[in-house]
Amino acid sequence: MATNNFYNEILTDHNLRPAHKHELADANMELRGVNPSCGDNIVLKLKVENDEIVDGAYTGDGCAISQASADIMLDLIIGRSVEEAKHLSEIFLRMIKGKITDEEMEELEEACALQDISHMPARVKCAVLGWHTMDELLKEE
Repeated sequence: MATNNFYNEILTDHNLRPAHKHELADANMELRGVNPSCGDNIVLKLKVENDEIVDGAYTGDGCAISQASADIMLDLIIGRSVEEAKHLSEIFLRMIKGKITDEEMEELEEACALQDISHMPARVKCAVLGWHTMDELLKEE
């Protein structure tokens, strides 16, 4: 039970005090992601230089899960290479499907707080919105 409380605290903190929910004037990549089934939407902005994600931010509206997940994702990918970000996204999406190893779980750091979403099918699209948007944005990189 304490673990669930810990994970709930992580999600609540990222939703109420997001570090990355703001404009990013010098972004060189931008994409809107929308979840039409519930109306969640984000605009993901990244600053990528020399194959490294040097900064990132998002704006938008949606449920606590979609917004917290986007914020957690940015915490995880800023300062990493594009390939590392794609790798982490692949692991995250497998985690949501319940197909992940303990070692991979450790790579996700705070993002593992969203693991239980796999038991709530209606919320899966909320949790993966930011990650899918990032994948689309980085396809060309």
